[in-house]
Amino acid sequence: MSAITMSTRTRRIPQWKIEEVEELAELIRKHKVIALADLTKIPTKQLQIIRKNLRDKVVFRVTKNTLFKLAAEKAGLKNFEELRKYLEGSNLFLFTNINPFELVLLLEKYKARAPAKPGDIAPTEIVIPAGSTGIPPGPMLSVFGRLKIPTRVQQGSIWISKDTVVAKPGDKISPELASILQKLGIEPIEIKIQLKVAYDDGLIIPKERLIVDLEEYKKNIIEAYQNALKIGVEIAYPEPTILELTLTKAFLNALMLAVEASIITPETIELIIARAEAQAKALASVLAQKAPELGLEVEVPAQPAAEEEKKEEKEEEEKKETSEEEIAEGLAALFG
Repeated sequence: MSAITMSTRTRRIPQWKIEEVEELAELIRKHKVIALADLTKIPTKQLQIIRKNLRDKVVFRVTKNTLFKLAAEKAGLKNFEELRKYLEGSNLFLFTNINPFELVLLLEKYKARAPAKPGDIAPTEIVIPAGSTGIPPGPMLSVFGRLKIPTRVQQGSIWISKDTVVAKPGDKISPELASILQKLGIEPIEIKIQLKVAYDDGLIIPKERLIVDLEEYKKNIIEAYQNALKIGVEIAYPEPTILELTLTKAFLNALMLAVEASIITPETIELIIARAEAQAKALASVLAQKAPELGLEVEVPAQPAAEEEKKEEKEEEEKKETSEEEIAEGLAALFG
């Protein structure tokens, strides 16, 4: 029986793959933040626009998941096993040294626009502006008519008579509308890179935790600052801003106490007189109703009918509660 000699072949790895892994490993070493986005939802043209806008802050790379895995292992990426589960489908890899949340805000700011395709959902209100379309009159007139877009023929082309809303947020774009929008050069679809996950020096942050509501965050910071300020003033914390408020509060409390105790000072004299005047008017108002023979006249500011009725009801109750002894006590306190 003749011996059969088996020969094994060693598969040769293409040079470009070796170089790609080396380059990816170097990018991983140089950047502490790596983010992944779904590449299937990003048209090439729009990706190039976004990449150009962010070229000084973010390195974009389209590569195979298997090559990235090899590069991550080569670079000794921390906690890579946790990141590995996101390496599915076609991915866009972003390398940067800015905070992952700042990266999300940048990507939100730098969007690109794309033509609408049939079946797309309008992200915002779509308006076709008034003016010339540059489209010659013909079959397109009936298309504009079906979409209820007012037109007229002028100077050999179709003109839109007035600004017309053709879709509201959430509306599905029909084939006819998509065709007209493309002919008019209107690109209503916003293309933005939405991250699947971000890796920050070993920390894995999934997409749902990357969304930041700036207004809510700002509100929480302001509320926290105000609460800290209140506590600081209450305990007289020795900090310049807080001490200034503490001294102001202490001065106002002292002023109120001095006015209440009728302690005459340059700061309290006007307040004491105003308080005495208000008390005198209140007392005179009661006296004028109890003893009309005294001929006291008290000016009462005009009030709306509803408020006047409420005031009258309140005064009636006060009349019942006010005794002759209380009036006498008020006179004694006022005139000594």
